[in-house]
Amino acid sequence: MKALVIYNPHAGHGRAGKLLPIFRDYLQQNAIDAEILLTTHQGHGVELCREADFSGYDVVIASGGDGTVFEVLNGYYENHSQNNSQSKPPFAIVPNGTGNAFSRDMGLAPGDWKKAIDYLLKKHIREIDVARFKTATEQYYYLNIVGFGFVSEVNEASIKYKKLGNAAYILAVFTSLAQLKTYPLTIEMDGHKIQRENVFVEVSNSRYTGTTFLMAPAAELDDGLLDITLLNKISRLKILKVFPSIFKGEHTQFDEIETFQAKKIKITTDKPMKLSPDGELLGETPIEIDCLHKDLKIFWPE
Repeated sequence: MKALVIYNPHAGHGRAGKLLPIFRDYLQQNAIDAEILLTTHQGHGVELCREADFSGYDVVIASGGDGTVFEVLNGYYENHSQNNSQSKPPFAIVPNGTGNAFSRDMGLAPGDWKKAIDYLLKKHIREIDVARFKTATEQYYYLNIVGFGFVSEVNEASIKYKKLGNAAYILAVFTSLAQLKTYPLTIEMDGHKIQRENVFVEVSNSRYTGTTFLMAPAAELDDGLLDITLLNKISRLKILKVFPSIFKGEHTQFDEIETFQAKKIKITTDKPMKLSPDGELLGETPIEIDCLHKDLKIFWPE
């Protein structure tokens, strides 16, 4: 098997860099002929994958955290857009970051890189949905989730606590509560329009976010639908009751939470809101999102 590996040595607070020699050896031991390209800065994963020659590769592997997967996926699609005649090899994810929320749907924890390679060797491929979103000036693809409002504020606040791992998100929730506010939004889902006084919106392709938050418990990766979670006007005290329930996906039982499913979604807000796709911070509302049904072939557990 010939593999193109785009590898983030800074993932997992640098643990991935220390792991690299062992990672390389394990690939060789399993007869995987890998070209490993190391990312050095933010956005580099997009560049490396976009400029790669896919011919001759049996798989494109993203190895790092959720941010690395997001970058490699977007480079993968940009590469195909530039080279329409060039076929896309299947995609694979080998987690070794801090979050790795999407990998949770694959039954993989952040440190399960060997297990992920073992999945690769079994050559079981699944076709899954990919979400695409457009802002006024940009277009991106994602596998996991995009949101804004309180979730973006938490994501931004968590950056300074990143060394704490998953605990960073929990701490950021409490520090962001002091500035909790609502904002009016209009959301159109497959032609059905609603207006809400909202705290946050999440549009999910997969079930988890932040590794341990079961944000969209009903999400399926190949149903052609995206799962929308709205948290509407709520008190600070009540949000403290809602928050722990997200770990088990029980937040959907609260009156302030609404859930929907749709193929195409358009969201507008009175003022631009920062977007948070797959743990990154980029772009702003208004936003249009659509589901590309079974558009990605990915190595998956049997």
